[in-house]
Amino acid sequence: MPKVLISDKMSPKAEEIFKARGLDVDYKPGMSPEELKACIGEYDGLAIRSATKATAEIFEAATNLKVIGRAGIGTDNIDKVAATAKGVVVMNTPFGNSITTAEHAISMMMALCRQIPQASESTHAGKWEKSKFMGTEIMGKTLGVIGAGNIGATVCDRAQGLKMRVIAFDPYLSPERAKDIGVEKVELDELFARADVISLHTPLTDSTRNIIGADAMGKLKDGVRIINCARGGLIDEEALKEALDSGKVAGAALDVFAQEPAKENILFGHPNVIATPHLGASTTEAQVNVAIQVAEQLSDYLLDGAVTNALNMPSVSAEDAPKLAPYMLLAEQVGSLAGQITQTGLKKVEIEFQGDVAEVNTKPLSAIVLKGLLSPMMEGVNMVSAPAVAKERDIDISEVTREKCEEYHTLIKLTVTTEAQTRSVSGTLFAGKPRIVELNGITVEVEVGANMLFLTNEDKPGLIGQLGQTLGENGVNIATFHLGRASEGGEAVALIQVDDAVSMDVLEKVKALPLVVRAEALSF
Repeated sequence: MPKVLISDKMSPKAEEIFKARGLDVDYKPGMSPEELKACIGEYDGLAIRSATKATAEIFEAATNLKVIGRAGIGTDNIDKVAATAKGVVVMNTPFGNSITTAEHAISMMMALCRQIPQASESTHAGKWEKSKFMGTEIMGKTLGVIGAGNIGATVCDRAQGLKMRVIAFDPYLSPERAKDIGVEKVELDELFARADVISLHTPLTDSTRNIIGADAMGKLKDGVRIINCARGGLIDEEALKEALDSGKVAGAALDVFAQEPAKENILFGHPNVIATPHLGASTTEAQVNVAIQVAEQLSDYLLDGAVTNALNMPSVSAEDAPKLAPYMLLAEQVGSLAGQITQTGLKKVEIEFQGDVAEVNTKPLSAIVLKGLLSPMMEGVNMVSAPAVAKERDIDISEVTREKCEEYHTLIKLTVTTEAQTRSVSGTLFAGKPRIVELNGITVEVEVGANMLFLTNEDKPGLIGQLGQTLGENGVNIATFHLGRASEGGEAVALIQVDDAVSMDVLEKVKALPLVVRAEALSF
C-alpha cells in the first residue's frame, strides 16, 4: 500500500481522501528539516504547502518518493531540478485559489484608497481623526493590470463591477481576449502613464523582476497607488520607498516581499504602506479546494499512474508514457525555443507531427509544446494547464498529423502567428536525441544546450569574427556555433551554445554589433 506524508498544515479533507482511496497516510505538520530528512525515505508521496522546504538534501534522502504535491500554485519551496533528477513527479494545484487571490487584491485596493487600516488603528487608540484620513473614490479611476492571466482577468472583472476603467499589459493577451474580458490592451509605458492604480499579477521571471523599478517610477502618473499580491521581487522596494517619500506614489498595498518571511523590510512602518503576510490564498474555501485537489492528484498517480498538473513531466496515462518518452524532450525544446523568441501577443499556433511521432498519442505532446511556448512569461504553466491558458487567451490552437515525413523519420513542427509575424521551429530525433532542424524556414542543425544565444543577422562577412571577439573579451566560451540562411546575402540566423548564461551587459554588446539585427539569450 502506498504511503503518503502530509508535512504542512492542511484541511482535514486531504487526509480523508487519502484514507478513502486506500492509501496509508501520516499527518505530521511542523517537522524540522532534520526530522523530515530522517523519515522521508518511508514515503511514496509527499503533500505540502509553503512551510516545507523540499530541498536537494531532502530529495537525496527520499529513496522511495515518487511524487510531491503542492497544495497551491507556487513551487518556489521545491527544488524541481533535484526532484526531476531523482525521478520525483512535481505537481501543484494551479486553479484552486485564483478567486481568493483576486479578491485579496481588490480588498487591498479598497483599503489603500480609503486608508482603512490606518484609520482603524487611530480609532482604536481613541483619537477620532476624521479629517486626517481623506480617501479617494475608485469609481471612474483607471486600473492598470500587469498580467492578465486567470487571476489578473478576475481582478479586471471585479474592477469593472466597481465602475473602473481597466487597461492591461500582458505580452500574451490577444486583442480578442482583451475584448472578451472588457479591457484595453496597452504597452507597459502607456499603462504607467495612465493608471491611477496598478495591480501586479505576473510571475517572477528574469524579464519581470523589478518590472516596477527606479526607471519605471519616473514614468508613473503622479499619485499612483500600487498593489502587489503576486510575487515579491516584481517591485524594487528601495525605489518604491523613495517614490513614496517624495509623494510620486501615494500609497502601496503589498502582500508579498522580496524576502519572506518578511520580519524586517525597508517599507515597514511607512504611513502610506499597507502590508499583509502573503495572505492572497488564505481563505477557508481556497484552503479546502487545494487540499482536495492535491490529495486526489497524488492518489491518482500512486494508484493508477495518472499524472495531473505536473510541472516536470507530461500529464499522461501510465500506458502511454513509454511510447511518448523519446518525444517529450523534443516537444519541450521546440516550444521553449519558439516561446523565448516570441515578443508579441500570440494569435494562432499550429503543431504538426510527421512520420513516426504521428503514430503515438500526440495530445500530451501538444500540451508539452504549448507548455514550452507559454512558460517564458507565465509562471506555473504545465502540460495540463497550458491548453486551458491558451484557450483563455483566445489563441487558436490546431494540431496536424501526417504519417509520412519526406526528409526525416520523425518531425515536430511548431508554427506561431503573432500580432506582428509568423515564425516556425521544427525538430527531429537523431539517435534518440533532439535536434532543431528548421527555424523560420531556414535549415539548421542544432543540439540544444542549457545556455544559448539566438541571433538574426545580415548575411555579410565579418559576423562570426565580431561575435567571437565580443564574447571572448567578456569571458563567454562558445561550445557550438550553428548558422543558417534563407539565401546568399539575405536573412540569416545563428544559434550559439555557450558554457554559461549570457549577462544583460554582454547581450547589449552583441546587439550593438553592426550586422546583428536581433539577439536573445536563451535558457533550457
